[in-house]
Amino acid sequence: MFNRTSLQAAAALASISLLAGCTLFSGDDADGQKKIVVGTTSEPSTLDPAAAWDGSWELYRNVFQTLLSFPTGSTTPQPDAAECKFTDALSKVFECRLREGLAFSDGAKLDAQAVKHSIERIRTINAKGGPNGLLGSLDTIVTSGERTVTFRLKESDATFPYILATPAMSIVNPAKYPADALREDGKVFGSGPYVLDSYQVGAEAELTKNPTYKGFADRKNEGVTIRYFKESEAMVAALKNKEIDATYRGLTAEEVIELQDKRDEDLQLVESTGADIRYLVFNAQDPSVSKLPVRQAIAQIIDRDALVAKVYQGTAEPLYSMVPKGISGHTTGFFDRYGEPDVDKARKLLSEEGIDEPVPLTLWFTTDRYGSATAAEFKEIKRQLDESGLFRVTLKSKPWKQFQEGYQKGEYPVFGRGWFPDFPDPDNFIAPFVGKENVLSTPYVRPEITEQLLPKSRKVSDRGAVSEEFEQAQEILVDDVRLLPLWQGKLYIAASEEIAGGERALDPQTVMQMWELQRKASW
Repeated sequence: MFNRTSLQAAAALASISLLAGCTLFSGDDADGQKKIVVGTTSEPSTLDPAAAWDGSWELYRNVFQTLLSFPTGSTTPQPDAAECKFTDALSKVFECRLREGLAFSDGAKLDAQAVKHSIERIRTINAKGGPNGLLGSLDTIVTSGERTVTFRLKESDATFPYILATPAMSIVNPAKYPADALREDGKVFGSGPYVLDSYQVGAEAELTKNPTYKGFADRKNEGVTIRYFKESEAMVAALKNKEIDATYRGLTAEEVIELQDKRDEDLQLVESTGADIRYLVFNAQDPSVSKLPVRQAIAQIIDRDALVAKVYQGTAEPLYSMVPKGISGHTTGFFDRYGEPDVDKARKLLSEEGIDEPVPLTLWFTTDRYGSATAAEFKEIKRQLDESGLFRVTLKSKPWKQFQEGYQKGEYPVFGRGWFPDFPDPDNFIAPFVGKENVLSTPYVRPEITEQLLPKSRKVSDRGAVSEEFEQAQEILVDDVRLLPLWQGKLYIAASEEIAGGERALDPQTVMQMWELQRKASW
């Protein structure tokens, strides 16, 4: 998914200023009326929320409204268009009461029927690559009057509020968005903080304040222009030339290091811990990795510190569990089990299985999904495994579309994937990867997780009280080595030193809240 990061850690962003200074700022001065221009390499794939489970969420968060949301500093869903709560002890009935006087930007009323229409059309259309997969626990939607919406679930699911807080569940106008088809006229009518005045595919989106908005966002600017770039190099050049005021998504490790080192530039860099992760997937049905000791030996050899240092130059962190740092339930299971990389221990694991010759191994990765550093990352993994003398690695790669088709057919013995969470809950880092049918298309049947631990945890609305279940689930993942976590990312916003608010602009899903940005008024 997009994707879609995080986290308690993301709520406490650390600002690294490349130009020291002491500043007072306000959004009320003349400069505050000038639109802020933000550059990104994350262009929407569609303007209809029913069709997107990807980076399109960046735009949606700013022009649409959801029942719940994640204000800066919160890792649990908070009221946006509505006040919501479970009305039963089993987390199966979720009721929302809309704010009074809500309206779409075209003046149409936003009522309970609009909410029901917005969610049900996701299921009806079931767009390929769309967010219908998030609604697996939903049974029916019932409205009462103009302001009350009740969601009845098939099974206990305490993560349902988190799902409603994703931009995928944006509320749309029934008169403009068909119940059984996607809207394709290139226009948007939401009820969010901004109105989308104009949109040019591959070029830019013009946002201005929505005068009828009623929600949690405290807008600190009058409007924002989002410019879309194909390459980060051009985006950074535009920032240095003052053609844009800030960037989000797309900075390479080299560009981050350059921005950190060049202290004579009138730029600043805001850093936060991300929840996006990278990991290896083992297809246990393939003979080369069907034996557990082979997978364990790989886990024993991989040197995450070296990988992060050489390829990502400190812009990522080693990861030892599928649940990353900053998410409740995070552990260091793979480090606890395997410790530091040790070739001798790996050799012993293989010898006890009767394997005394180098194991032929093919590693697959995609060339155009996770950034230009992916190829270097897999070269480093190959180097580590080859130098151990225990493996003979071949690297293969394909563009994302073909790569996806290949792993869905079970053609790859080992392949690299990334995960951008839908919401900041440990469930979203465990549930998608287990079960006969999972997002990886490599069946991983573990009833202890799917039939016991996950259902038990979903009955508990206090998500901080389910760490034990997820710690147990992660121990099972360590036992099986079907997934091998490698690293979690850091997130960066580069901006002109005139721009304030970057340290508050990323929500726990690491979606950019444009309303937090403002121009500083004076030195």
